[in-house]
Amino acid sequence: MIGLGTIINSVSIVAGGIIGLFTGKLFKPEQQESLNKACGISVLFIAIAGAMEGMLKINGSEISSGKSMLVVLCLALGTIVGELIGIEKGFEHFGEWLKRKTGNSGDIGFVNAFVTTSLTVSIGAMAIVGAIQDGLLGDYSTLAVKSVLDFIIVAVMTSSMGKGSIF
Repeated sequence: MIGLGTIINSVSIVAGGIIGLFTGKLFKPEQQESLNKACGISVLFIAIAGAMEGMLKINGSEISSGKSMLVVLCLALGTIVGELIGIEKGFEHFGEWLKRKTGNSGDIGFVNAFVTTSLTVSIGAMAIVGAIQDGLLGDYSTLAVKSVLDFIIVAVMTSSMGKGSIF
């Protein structure tokens, strides 16, 4: 079913936020930091595997590489475009609006939690490639893996940064 991965990912983000909000006090800061590191390492391994798959080719007993310039260009262009359109400022303005509309005006960390969590779960190769695979091919496997990571990351961020992480 096309779009199933997006539904799974959205539900896991909301569930992670709710779990983090209600059980966050059970996790010590050291445990939260360890979980974040474990997720970060997982993302690095997945990213490296994906990049290597596109960059390395085995021809008989020989390994050849290519497309490394494409990786560099994509990262540089993505950074430039993000800065030019002011994506972080846009998220901050939306976070301020959301803070007022949800009655959290007194929460000084709300916007920081919202921006940090939003950018963490929405910007990245797994989010982009996974959404494309899900939308065009009905293959939600990338978003399913991302959902598990997002669940853990959002739960940890909500427990340490507050309610802004779940909006």
